[in-house]
Amino acid sequence: MTNSIEELEFTNAILAIGTNTTENHPVIGSCVKRAVRQHGAKLIVIDPRKIGLVDYADIWLRPRPGTNVAVLNGLMNVIIDEGLYAKKYVANRTEGFEAMKEAVAKYTPDHVKEITGIPADDLRTAARIYAEANRASILYAMGITQHSHGTDNVKSCANLAMLCGNVGIEGGGVNPLRGQNNVQGACDMGALPNVFPAYQEVANDETRARFEKAWDVSLPAKPGLTIMEIMDAAHKGDIKGLYIMGENPMISDPDLTHVEASLKNLDILVVQDIFLNETGQLADVVLPSACFAEKDGTFSNTERRVQRIRKAVEAPGEAKADWQIIAELATKMNYAMEYSSAKEIMDEINTVTPSYAGITYKRIEENGLQWPCPNTEHPGTKYLHKDKFSRGLGLFSAIDYRPSEELPDEQYPFILTTGRVLYHFHTATMTRRSEGLNERYPESLAEINPTDAEKLGIKEGDFITVTSRRGSLKVKATVVETPPEGTIFMNFHFGEAAVNLLTNPALDPVGKIPEYKVCAVKIEAA
Repeated sequence: MTNSIEELEFTNAILAIGTNTTENHPVIGSCVKRAVRQHGAKLIVIDPRKIGLVDYADIWLRPRPGTNVAVLNGLMNVIIDEGLYAKKYVANRTEGFEAMKEAVAKYTPDHVKEITGIPADDLRTAARIYAEANRASILYAMGITQHSHGTDNVKSCANLAMLCGNVGIEGGGVNPLRGQNNVQGACDMGALPNVFPAYQEVANDETRARFEKAWDVSLPAKPGLTIMEIMDAAHKGDIKGLYIMGENPMISDPDLTHVEASLKNLDILVVQDIFLNETGQLADVVLPSACFAEKDGTFSNTERRVQRIRKAVEAPGEAKADWQIIAELATKMNYAMEYSSAKEIMDEINTVTPSYAGITYKRIEENGLQWPCPNTEHPGTKYLHKDKFSRGLGLFSAIDYRPSEELPDEQYPFILTTGRVLYHFHTATMTRRSEGLNERYPESLAEINPTDAEKLGIKEGDFITVTSRRGSLKVKATVVETPPEGTIFMNFHFGEAAVNLLTNPALDPVGKIPEYKVCAVKIEAA
């Protein structure tokens, strides 16, 4: 997030796009509801599904799945046409405006209606609410990123925020809500194939030399592969071994038939986790690791806040903290990692990660700090880009709408979109072991619109067969108004109804993220 969670309560307007906030990020969802109810914030919701936030919204735009770029370009078209944009901000703090303006010129409200189904007047109303607010915050999540054009979606959000001068101010910003508790920290620490910690480029000779000196190793200049590229390489036999830690691709990755074949083609598969999950059952070696309450360390949350975690109970059996397992394994492979504690690792992070240089255990003993925090005198950074962007001027991108890779046709007339539900988390490795959560949501349900259900002769609780070009599965239907006509929604928490048997592995060309949110399916009463 460019800004902080607490700022959401005191902003003037919130635009929530591609985020089912109340179910996927319920704490932040509570902030949004308080902003509306107690502080008078205007709320714009842009989502194909009738999610919980719709009940609090001043206006709800319901686009066809996969048409976010057209919606965002349409909002900017109205704002520019009506002269509502921040002209001084655009002139002094940005570049590329004219190219972006030319790109959105054709996205008139009427043209956007043809692409998205959103009424022209509703688009105009939403544009005015956002543009006329003194401070406005954009929230987005995987409903924006998990597309073959996910990078375009994110750039379009940035375009809209800069157009109205909402980047670099308190209560504004472009705020992605991260999907797991420490995914921000993992990225910060270089768990990406092209960067070292603090997003320092692997391909940069000067940067690489610093890490070679710090770690006393020779490091490759070529970036590695992304998760989807790794699976393809394993399938081809180019990758022989895989070490998977805290991840369950046999539930979470698209086109699971391909994933299973890829994992079975490896010479060795090692899985490190707190429970034996579906991926672990394919492993040659399973390394039991400690959960959050059984180890010391830090997590970095979605607002860039680095927070302490402390060991509360002993880990069961032979389980160890992840860092201990990695260090012991590296040492056995002739690279000595001789850390005595998680704190010692944090001390090293302070020396090699500029944005974390001032975030020490002593300083976060009681309250976390937000990076960038370049030294121990620095208070942390509540919001980014206050006086200037890290690149100098903010860069507008000229983005054109392009459809999703796989759209409905005569053979597969429905759109399938996927996500989470309130009572379970990710691949449910933990949540389905909770008796209370299983009582609230005991089985997978496929949401289908009442009109579609009536046409197909499907009633509440009936089993249906959902089929895509990649596979087929049987699942119980729930007939609700949440999805629009022509679209069904399924969660990916349940292995016995693994929706990712169906999803399309088509990737965004830049971010390499799969298109989980749109694929074509057919539905039959089972």
